[in-house]
Amino acid sequence: MRFCTVQSNEVDAVKVVIADDEPLARERLRALLAEHPGVSVVGEAANGSEALHACAQAQPDLVLLDIAMPGVDGLEAARHLAQFEPRPAVVFCTAYDAHALSAFEAAAIDYLMKPVRAERLAAALERARTFIAGRGNPPPAPSTQPRRVLCARLRGSLRLVPVEDILYLQAEEKYVVVHHLRGQDLIEESLRSLEDEFGERFIRIHRNCLIARSRLQEVRRTPAGQVQAVLRDVAEPLEVSRRCVASLKSEMERL
Repeated sequence: MRFCTVQSNEVDAVKVVIADDEPLARERLRALLAEHPGVSVVGEAANGSEALHACAQAQPDLVLLDIAMPGVDGLEAARHLAQFEPRPAVVFCTAYDAHALSAFEAAAIDYLMKPVRAERLAAALERARTFIAGRGNPPPAPSTQPRRVLCARLRGSLRLVPVEDILYLQAEEKYVVVHHLRGQDLIEESLRSLEDEFGERFIRIHRNCLIARSRLQEVRRTPAGQVQAVLRDVAEPLEVSRRCVASLKSEMERL
């Protein structure tokens, strides 16, 4: 991952992050962008994870994003970028046309085929400028494809938490605390939206808590009559509300 310093005479330039796992493809895009005086490359990345980190640091106006990259691919990275504030414009640059529909579902403003032609890139830059001018508009509805990671951001830093590593999710004021195998992080998403997106992976045990189905080991009742869920890799049992007891017991019967 590489960051670039923006010179003072480029303050009003369109800031761009290039994300592609092929160095030659990044080099070509840099060369094409150099022909546009109102554009400044502020970062580069070789995969989706690096792209998210670069965007958290540099806050670009535009991300030129490959789709087929190792780890977090371009489509998933774009779904996270749609939640960034300010939200960057996303233009996919790919060698495959099979992803076009998915790209626009991920709120891309353009879709360029490799090798990227200068005139097509110029048109995409104009689309980006239009997007930037109206960036106050609300973000698009999220894709129906569940993400593989959750993105926790704090004061410019970023941590990607694999969904498969999450033990449980707990609402706390305007945040959700993500309890995972390496600790915990805060994300600015609602518990309801996470339940809608990951309903096959998590089950609600309380109005403020979702647990990973794969971690559920036991449902038990205390001498005081309180129902608790015991999770693998979680030291303390979690409280189960009365309205969730029946569904949780049914879940245990299916395990």
